[in-house]
Amino acid sequence: MRDRPQAALPETPRPIETAADAQTAIVQLTEVMDGLEAVVVEETALVRAGQLRKATDLGVKKTELSGRYFKAVERLKASSKLLSRLVPQDVSALARRHELLQAVLKSNMVVLATAHAVSEGIMRRLSGDLARQACPQVYGASGRTTAPDPKRTQPLAFSRTL
Repeated sequence: MRDRPQAALPETPRPIETAADAQTAIVQLTEVMDGLEAVVVEETALVRAGQLRKATDLGVKKTELSGRYFKAVERLKASSKLLSRLVPQDVSALARRHELLQAVLKSNMVVLATAHAVSEGIMRRLSGDLARQACPQVYGASGRTTAPDPKRTQPLAFSRTL
């Protein structure tokens, strides 16, 4: 048999056992939230300004920070009772900080949804215009022009990458 390299086991964080561990975990989560918030704010500003290419460049960093955020949150959730007992003031400060991040994320989601709706509307309009141009203008039995036959129109192809 050949020796195969062993896959690295996922790093399991050390459980929170002391007040110092709890404070360190909270500080780490706060730093991740600060980084995530900065990226989301920048992405929101770029999308609002119509600079979609630059906004998509932030995707890798946003994904990495989101992964770190969820891991840190899960670690704190696993020790939530202990945290409430050891560092209640830090837990309430973290909850307030989390609410601020949620507000920024909500704003970001509204901007992204708006950009998506606008771009979808543009694509639908373009597709309809191309279909109308490709079909001859003829009158139907009612004396009105007929709608383009969807079977005879060319599909609209576009690249999803920016």
